Amino acid sequence: MKKQFETQSKRILDLMIHSIYTNKEIFLRELISNASDALDKRYVSMLEDNSDSFNRDDFFIEIHVDKDKKYLEIRDTGIGMSKEELESNLGTIAKSGSLDFKEMNKSDDISIIGQFGVGFYSAFMVADKLEVISKREGDDGYKWTSEGTDGYEIEQFDKESVGTTIRVYLKEDEEDEKYSLFADQYYIQELVERYSNYIKYPIKLNMKKVRAKNEDKDDYETEEYYEMVTLNSMVPIWNKEKSELTEEDYINFYKEQRYGFDEPLAHIHLNAEGMINYRAILYIPSKPSFDYYSKDYKRGLQLYSNGVMIMDRNEDLLPEYLGFVKGVVDSEDLSLNISREMLQKDRRLSAIARNIEKRIISELKSLLKNDREKYNEFFENFGLSFKAAIYSSYGEKKDLEDLLLFSSSKSEKPVSIEEYAQNVKEGQEYIYYATGRNYEAIDKNPALKKLKSEGYEILYLTNEIDEFVIKLLVSHGDLHFKSAYEEDLIEEDENLDEAEKTNRKSLFEKMKSYLGEDVVEIKESNRLDDDASILVSRGDFSIEMEKTFLLQPDAPKLKADKVLEINPNHKIFGELMEALSKNDEEKIELITKVLYDQSRLIAGLPLEDVLEYTKNVMKLI
Repeated sequence: MKKQFETQSKRILDLMIHSIYTNKEIFLRELISNASDALDKRYVSMLEDNSDSFNRDDFFIEIHVDKDKKYLEIRDTGIGMSKEELESNLGTIAKSGSLDFKEMNKSDDISIIGQFGVGFYSAFMVADKLEVISKREGDDGYKWTSEGTDGYEIEQFDKESVGTTIRVYLKEDEEDEKYSLFADQYYIQELVERYSNYIKYPIKLNMKKVRAKNEDKDDYETEEYYEMVTLNSMVPIWNKEKSELTEEDYINFYKEQRYGFDEPLAHIHLNAEGMINYRAILYIPSKPSFDYYSKDYKRGLQLYSNGVMIMDRNEDLLPEYLGFVKGVVDSEDLSLNISREMLQKDRRLSAIARNIEKRIISELKSLLKNDREKYNEFFENFGLSFKAAIYSSYGEKKDLEDLLLFSSSKSEKPVSIEEYAQNVKEGQEYIYYATGRNYEAIDKNPALKKLKSEGYEILYLTNEIDEFVIKLLVSHGDLHFKSAYEEDLIEEDENLDEAEKTNRKSLFEKMKSYLGEDVVEIKESNRLDDDASILVSRGDFSIEMEKTFLLQPDAPKLKADKVLEINPNHKIFGELMEALSKNDEEKIELITKVLYDQSRLIAGLPLEDVLEYTKNVMKLI
């Protein structure tokens, strides 16, 4: 006799089939998890009864598929269910008393995953019909049958062994849904390995195989046969003690999980116990994946709960700047939503994420200190992530400062900011830096000659984001960051008589009038050697920043306040002073424009009129 689901249950079941689970293949994970729970209950029951018949080998899960008849079966040797339990557990779905499933989903009191509750009904996403055949110790067997929201039937059934068998009759294939896949043994094997690989009981699949009918003959006639194959590993590597594992074990797990084709630079094995319990194995890759710096890259750690995979990539466990980290986290303390496809946002998840972040940073600092060659390799591949984190946090991620590396005027090999600070000259107040497109371009810049000749080390910033990051950091300890290109870096020469000062001031004012707003000032410089002039910036917005904005098609075309510094010891300066004495304004204007354009080229800025610059140069030759 067919019985009807309760009204609430019918509504929930309808939601279950059409709304709750986003991924249909999840149903297999749910049914296997239920089978594992049943085995746990029988295991505990037998221990409590001091049963002499206990045999660990008797505890397993079997899967049988029939592609022709379009069904699959999940069999377990667990505790089984009586008629009353079939009625109670399967006749009333998600017995929470809630009228609104969404509200129930948000409740902290719900604990139905891992029982015959909503997880069991996920099978209706792929099934037209479900049969549950179950038997408890000392009881008769019973069969529960349902074709969905129209109700269910329970009848006595002759079942010899204790346990439960669930038969899933698959729906007909549709244009965009191939339900028959769930009767394909290789697809089932893949799903078990993906979602249930670490269930602690053997999950066996009765696989159809082919072999030679007679290996002694050369007629190549074959025959089909079936073999029970164990699909899961059962014991996850993260549940083992570190002392049990070798470096090779960690590397093999990295490759088995397809985290990358490289070998990881380092691994972190965590076993946290206390207010929040979790285990994790994290990897720092040696090379980025091909899409790491693209918008399509998906970061995140694999998330397990009691050995069952919940999410393949959980983004909440890693901050964006550590998106290169691969690995797995397993915790029984997380609040899962009712479908176990998502996590509830709570302090436990946040606490695990914070602990993981701190531990990764600690490992990287250890790598920087103890294996510099490896860290240099790491930073070359992933250092931009740290710079971006400091930039996007407006400098609040200052703890990442210790992980930054830059080349310097004393070595192309990267140095940390702390290493620079430890080697400053006595009385030095600043950490000097210079920007440019590459090491060679910066090193040849005439603006640096004076500082280098006096023995100051200069950090070379070659990435567009570098200067923005340095300005946000402001200082390192008592040392403030200062650009080697700033106009007031070196004081002007004051050893001039008043007449010479007046003449030079007059010259610079006249030159400024020819350049207008292109420069905020023209002044002499005592930091140049054999170069005639350079462009330097005034204020926080530098020439290098202007160049960065020029490269961004949608960015505002902001301009740095530029100062043109003239070398008073260069012969061209003598020609300018002579032209001033002769009141030859045409020549002063010509030299001024050539010096300005040449200085723009040295600074890496484009010329507004290349043809005019070429003509002006030819006039001077």
